[in-house]
Amino acid sequence: MPEMIDKRDRASLFKLRLSQAMAERGLTQSGLARAVAADRSTISALLAPGTRLPGAQLAADCAAALGVSCDWLLGLAGRPEPVADLLAASVRLSEAPRALFDDEMNGWHQEAAGYKIRHVPATLPDMLMLPEVVELEYRDQLALPPDQAIAAFQAQLDWMKTARSDYEIALPLHEIASFATGVGYWQGLPLPLRRAQMDHLISLCDTLYPSLRLYLFDAHKVYSSPVTIFGPLIAAVYLGRHYIAFRDPARVQAISQHFDWLVRATPFGAREVIDHLRSLRAGMDQ
Repeated sequence: MPEMIDKRDRASLFKLRLSQAMAERGLTQSGLARAVAADRSTISALLAPGTRLPGAQLAADCAAALGVSCDWLLGLAGRPEPVADLLAASVRLSEAPRALFDDEMNGWHQEAAGYKIRHVPATLPDMLMLPEVVELEYRDQLALPPDQAIAAFQAQLDWMKTARSDYEIALPLHEIASFATGVGYWQGLPLPLRRAQMDHLISLCDTLYPSLRLYLFDAHKVYSSPVTIFGPLIAAVYLGRHYIAFRDPARVQAISQHFDWLVRATPFGAREVIDHLRSLRAGMDQ
């Protein structure tokens, strides 16, 4: 609920903000008067010392002419941008490729360098895949030639190793089990390749721990869409053809708490995941 402000203080704040907005827009009293179809004397009176405040229509017209929010002019909001502009800045819908090596996603990783990156992948984590798995999974969606696409995935892994960011990755227990047994989504992927990929995953989780932590959550208890949280800066939800990217701190924090909820639904800790992966790998030899 907005703080109650004395009328005299609100009038002083309105005059200050109106004058400030006019200066930033390069508008004189006459220019603003023309823009809002009012007399110059009306604008002059609004700026003169005293307790006068404009009516709702005039305040709205002044705000529209100056490109600021009416609430800000009247001291009811702390930022001058109109609500639509604030929303556009804090929530963005952008196209996403099926294979995630677009410039925007890479830019978010670089922007968040040094912060913790938290990720729920759609299948296996892209940056932890072998090149052969990348090519088989994305061959119908690759926007780049295969060799360039593979290089982009390798660049993601190299970045993860050198970016000073901790990476936490959470995926369902059944996803890694399906990969190990070659069923469902992974049906048809050759067993030798699945073995090599599991060895690769175990090696990365072992050598990069604790900067890389893999969590396996129980999807019978919790669920998540694919999402990546770039520290306190950005949370991007992956829809398939698009990302919805949130930049306002409250929503980023809420989505980060969603990740915490997934972690709490894991049957074992990040270090114990390696033992689970080794157990699955042993079953692939039988």
